[in-house]
Amino acid sequence: QVQVVESGGGLVQPAGSLRLSCAASGSIFTIYSMGWFRQVSGKQRELVAAITSGGSTNYADAVKGRITITRDNAKNTAYLQMNSLKPEDTTVYYCNADSPVRRYWGQGAQVTVSS
Repeated sequence: QVQVVESGGGLVQPAGSLRLSCAASGSIFTIYSMGWFRQVSGKQRELVAAITSGGSTNYADAVKGRITITRDNAKNTAYLQMNSLKPEDTTVYYCNADSPVRRYWGQGAQVTVSS
């Protein structure tokens, strides 16, 4: 059994910053990729950022230059540093951790950008 737990969400003013954390634990042999998705009401869940165990990263165009994903492999933990946040970034952010056989999801972290 693998657990994925997000933390760090909350309320922030426009142009502010937040850092989300995602920790994977349990029966893990290898976590290859970790990442963050978000789902805006009425739309499909979309990739925000992803990082492999080797440190290669991938970002959605909408967040490039504002969001940085990093990872501590020893702790199976990924971090999402979000800067210059906009109201349209408001939604639930879901972390994923990929093993060789399946993708595990966290419960989601609410991020609200509002004045």
